[in-house]
Amino acid sequence: MHEKCGVVGISLGDRTAAHPLYYALFALQHRGQESAGIVTHDGFQQHDHVDMGLVGDVFDEDDLESLNGSVGIGHVRYPTAGSVDACCAQPFSVSFKSGSLGLAHNGNLINTESVRDELAALGHAFTSDGDTEVIAHDLARNLLDGGLIQAVRQTMGRIHGSYALTIIHDDTVVGVRDPEGNRPLCLGKVDGGYVLTSESAAIDTLDGELIRDVRPGELIRLDPDGSGYTSYQLTERDNSAHCFFEHVYFARPDSVIDETLVYEVRRELGRQLWEESGVDTDVVMPVPDSGRAFAGGYAEAADGVEFAEGLMKNRYVGRTFIMPTQDARERAVRLKLNPIKSTVEGKTVTLIDDSIVRGTTSTQLVELLRDAGASEVHMRIGAPAIIAPCYMGIDMASREELIAADRSTESIRDAIGADSLAYLSIDAVADALETDRDDLCLGCVTGEYPYDIPGETADRDVSQPVLGDEPVSHAD
Repeated sequence: MHEKCGVVGISLGDRTAAHPLYYALFALQHRGQESAGIVTHDGFQQHDHVDMGLVGDVFDEDDLESLNGSVGIGHVRYPTAGSVDACCAQPFSVSFKSGSLGLAHNGNLINTESVRDELAALGHAFTSDGDTEVIAHDLARNLLDGGLIQAVRQTMGRIHGSYALTIIHDDTVVGVRDPEGNRPLCLGKVDGGYVLTSESAAIDTLDGELIRDVRPGELIRLDPDGSGYTSYQLTERDNSAHCFFEHVYFARPDSVIDETLVYEVRRELGRQLWEESGVDTDVVMPVPDSGRAFAGGYAEAADGVEFAEGLMKNRYVGRTFIMPTQDARERAVRLKLNPIKSTVEGKTVTLIDDSIVRGTTSTQLVELLRDAGASEVHMRIGAPAIIAPCYMGIDMASREELIAADRSTESIRDAIGADSLAYLSIDAVADALETDRDDLCLGCVTGEYPYDIPGETADRDVSQPVLGDEPVSHAD
């Protein structure tokens, strides 16, 4: 399972935006580690610095000093569509006769190819195979005929899929959330202005205050002088399609997404897991770090079962660790995690994680605990079984690679070597989120999607009504 992208946009009036954008990207680093970038505008021209690598490696003080202006956008990327190289790093910039444009995108379009083909036939030349450049070119084309709000409205009528966007057009910053609200985006107040970002933790980092989530289908325009913002409801659907995996895995526990604190949701998912499939063992332990809040809620609901850290994580082994041989790949889990023998030796253990994707890591973890002397290892998962791929911007493997795609829970239990295995039900997830199932994207756990995806089943009417572009609210 991999993180997705993080976006931020800011307008600060008479304060320089570069450093706050930099700090916000640090707060969003968990959402993408492949590339980072910032685009600013000083009222006369656009400035940008985009490169491969972590935020702390991409920018130095000279880079930030060169990013003049009080408005800007930023991006951290984990690639789920497009190449893993600098051509797809964001924000994506376009200069054209109506001005300059920068775009940062979190999500994944499902009709990229058809829109790219249409634009290419009209003479647009593309430098990458990513969907962000497609959005940028379509926006630039629409800007030739009208203003930014109207251009975004037209582009939203063309593109389909999940997206949270921050856009800078000359000295104006806007944030846009797709009509289903699949990807998170929120609005905050900071000293001297306003900020739009994927997660509220970035607003906290800037000593700001969360105002609210951007609504599905809404565009929020930040005033260039930092004095306020205007809201435009560009599209409207009967139901949203919030990605429940944001709460299960992707978002920081200290973020508030769609009005719920991620940490509390995870604890509640853990409590529900105990209610549905609790098993009496000597100790409950998380797979660090993703299983920690689930395990805390599970142990609390179990009332009396010891919660302990039984696996210690080496934080210096990342995805880029070189594994040239099969033996090295199998050893990787032992480099990342080491058992505390006194916690597990001679004891029955419940091991709690957020998901099982391919099953390889779970198999190694069960074996690790048995080698450390656990007498029983019971696996509990704080989410439903993943049976289908995600098309909405999460790198979640193909059906052929998903262990639960064509296996029963008992078969998976046998494959990973656990004494028992249980997943959380979909209804429990909806209850924990206090959200109707019809307002969640559950494609990866049901095989039915809230979008019209070729070869897949939709779980709702996927036509896209488009409303007007008059402002619906204003804040000073």
